[in-house]
Amino acid sequence: MRVEDLIVYGKKYISSSHAKLLLADLLKKNPLELLLILDLEVEPNLVQEYQRKVLALKNNYPIQYVIGHVNFYGYEFLVNQDVLIPRFETEELVEKVLQYEQNCGKNNLSVLDLGCGSGCIGITLKKKLPNLLVTLVDKSEKALIVAKENAKRLEADVTFYQSDWFSNLPIEQYDIIVSNPPYIKDGEEIEKIVRGNEPSLALYGGKEGIDCYRQILETSYPYQKDSTLFAFEIGSDQKDLLTSLVEKTYPDRRVVVEKDMQGRNRMLFVLPKNE
Repeated sequence: MRVEDLIVYGKKYISSSHAKLLLADLLKKNPLELLLILDLEVEPNLVQEYQRKVLALKNNYPIQYVIGHVNFYGYEFLVNQDVLIPRFETEELVEKVLQYEQNCGKNNLSVLDLGCGSGCIGITLKKKLPNLLVTLVDKSEKALIVAKENAKRLEADVTFYQSDWFSNLPIEQYDIIVSNPPYIKDGEEIEKIVRGNEPSLALYGGKEGIDCYRQILETSYPYQKDSTLFAFEIGSDQKDLLTSLVEKTYPDRRVVVEKDMQGRNRMLFVLPKNE
C-alpha cells in the first residue's frame, strides 16, 4: 500500500491528524513530509503495524502509548501503561524548579524525584543542569524499568531506588524534593481514556486526593535540610487543603502556589520563611 492509501485507511477510523502522526512516526518522518511521499510504497510489515495501531486508537487507547513515546521538555521519553503519560503542567513544574535552582546560586544541589514514573521530571532536570545530583524513586518496579531505559537513552547519570516514598530510601538530605504524586480523589469522574489505560497507582490519592502529599510531608524530616525546597504538582482545587496541611506539618515554612498557563492553581512550593 502507498502512503496515501494508508492515510485514507486511517481516516476511516481515527482523526486525520492522528492518522498522519501514526504513519509519520512509523516512517520516521515529520507529518508534513508525508505530502511529499504520497506515492511511496510502504513495506508490508509496516502496513500491518500501522493498521494495528489505528485500531488500537479506535478502541480508545492513548496515542502516547500507541506510539510508545512522548515529547517532554524537548526530550523523547518512552512511555507505556506502567507509567503516567507526562503532561504540559508537569513541564511547567520542571521550569519552576529550574528557575529556583538558577536563582539559588548554589552548585551540585541534590534533587529527589518521588514517584518518578517515566522519569521525566528528574531526568529532565539532570539534562538541563548536569551538575545536579538526582535520585529517582518509585514504588513500581515496572515504572522503574521504563525510567531506567529513559535515563539510558538520554544519557542521564541519575540514581534509582524502588521505594514507597521514603520507606526504602537510605537517609540522605536533599536540597530539592519534587513530586507529581497521585492527586485524583477516589471515585472522582475522569476521562474514560485515562481511567481505562493509565496506572491507577499513579492517579488516585484518597478521599480528598491529598493522602500522598500527607505521607510525603510527614515522613520527610530525615531527608531534608532547613533550606529544602518542596515542589509539587497539585490538583487545581487543592490549594487550600494542601496549604493548610503544609502549615500544620511545617509551621516554620511558607507556601507559594503558582498557576499554570491556563490560570489554574497547579504547583505548590514549600520554602523556608526567609526565602
